Amino acid sequence: LEYLRTNIKYPQDCREIHIQGRVLVTFIVENDGSITNANVVRGVDPSLDAEALRVILGMPYWKPGKQHGSAVRVQFTVPITFRLSED
Repeated sequence: LEYLRTNIKYPQDCREIHIQGRVLVTFIVENDGSITNANVVRGVDPSLDAEALRVILGMPYWKPGKQHGSAVRVQFTVPITFRLSED
């Protein structure tokens, strides 16, 4: 979550017209910890959706899931909220 917080860049076009919302992204953590098959499950705006995918695909490697002591692929869904401050 800290990675997401520090790496998301709010798209300027969405900022200017005050578009906010939550983008749901699903992806696979492969057995080597890499991220693949990232897709927007529920989008808000093409610019916000693209930014959410960019950040997910740029994440550092995860610790892979384990089943019976072996690394396995695991699917995750992560909500990414884009909210403008009141300032």
